[in-house]
Amino acid sequence: MGKAHKLGGILLTGVLLFTLNAPSLNAYLVQYKEQFFKLYHLHYIQYPDDTMENIYWLERAVKADFANPLYAMARIENEIQWEKYRYLFMMHVNLKLIEQYLFLGNKWNKRNAYFYNAPWKEQNLESLETAETCFRTALYYWKDAVEWGMKAQDRRFRFINLTQVQFWEDEAGKIENKSLDYEKIINRELALLQKVRERFQAMDENTY
Repeated sequence: MGKAHKLGGILLTGVLLFTLNAPSLNAYLVQYKEQFFKLYHLHYIQYPDDTMENIYWLERAVKADFANPLYAMARIENEIQWEKYRYLFMMHVNLKLIEQYLFLGNKWNKRNAYFYNAPWKEQNLESLETAETCFRTALYYWKDAVEWGMKAQDRRFRFINLTQVQFWEDEAGKIENKSLDYEKIINRELALLQKVRERFQAMDENTY
């Protein structure tokens, strides 16, 4: 992931704070992808700690094993449905990680470099660095989302529709026809961020 590793310290701090204050999960053993995914949730107001918590659960979901098909989030009756379900699940989790990293990046992003921000030039440049790392991490997950989505769209699955996760099916279709293209969105954000960075870098003692 390269530059994305710089975000590790920020996320580690958030995760440590979360895990130290989280209620005990001993009564409910969480070990499978579906269980971790269900711990992800949206907040009415998305504070950075909320986003870091969601990233924690989603990244655990990526790494964990799938539950038995009996406990899948869709009705599974045969091996081919089970295969498609796994591809769709991984695609969807990666898409949710992209959303969360974009939320997080926007908390640090500066969309303008006003002249009166000159006294805090270095702090603003550091904030932009963090935002860029979040956006590039989202770009990393987009590549995985596309890969899983295209696998789910293999012609072997053309007549298999998992209606319980229709939204995931729709996402895979949008990736295939390019109506969902986070790479384009993220690259646009990175280009704007670079312009703002250059304006901050050009500031000196005469700016303000």
